Amino acid sequence: MPQAAGALHTAPGIELVGAEKWFGTRAEPVFAVSETSLAVSPGEILVLLGPSGCGKTTLLRMMGGLLRPTRGTIRVGGNDLWRAGGRDDAVVRELGMVFQDAGLFPWLSIEENIALPLELRGVPKAERLERARALTRLVGIEDFGRRWPRELSGGMRQRAAIARALSYDPHILLMDEPFGALDAMTRDAMNLELQRIWLQTGKTIVLVTHSITEAVFLADRVVLLSPRPGKIDTVVPVAFPRPRAVDLQATLEFLAIVSALRRRLEQIS
Repeated sequence: MPQAAGALHTAPGIELVGAEKWFGTRAEPVFAVSETSLAVSPGEILVLLGPSGCGKTTLLRMMGGLLRPTRGTIRVGGNDLWRAGGRDDAVVRELGMVFQDAGLFPWLSIEENIALPLELRGVPKAERLERARALTRLVGIEDFGRRWPRELSGGMRQRAAIARALSYDPHILLMDEPFGALDAMTRDAMNLELQRIWLQTGKTIVLVTHSITEAVFLADRVVLLSPRPGKIDTVVPVAFPRPRAVDLQATLEFLAIVSALRRRLEQIS
């Protein structure tokens, strides 16, 4: 797996053992995710890909502690995310989440939005704003920290959402279609930006996308899920060295991986 020089390789990974999720009753269950076992290595970018409704978001929300698995075990850094008494909040603190909608509060400035998780944790104002300003520099919006969310483009709002998820320095980022609503050029720019952030921080990243090109460009491994109930169909390693440039997408090697994934996706859909 390609790694960044100086990356934080001691950060915990995620392990799923026989994880399942169904809704409804035992008599009439609706299965969203079938028995799934998967290990995400520390510092890895793993991308979940699959047809609509295959359970990608459900699986990610299970990893993030937002949905409890009906069966099976989820561990973060070797520690159980769920225990008999419920979710382990100490484990959840290792996780940051980014969604397709940036979800910024319109009455807070960008800096205040980024600092909000720290405020909720009782961090003093001066300290949390200093952290927020450092993160605006990390994600490339240092000149917009005191602006309102409505004054920023969609791509810039997503940068702010990523900064907010990083505010309390989680080891793992879980990202659900974070660039799905952006135009093609902005999406390419955000893929490069996410790669740059990864190179600087070494975070473990699990990302859900519908874009095969985006998956191959970002991933160390692409996990293709079957139609609902979702389960792992294919795991494809992507060994291109980093940093990766957008021009990589025009190479025969890149196109061959994209084509193979597209064919398999068509076969199982």
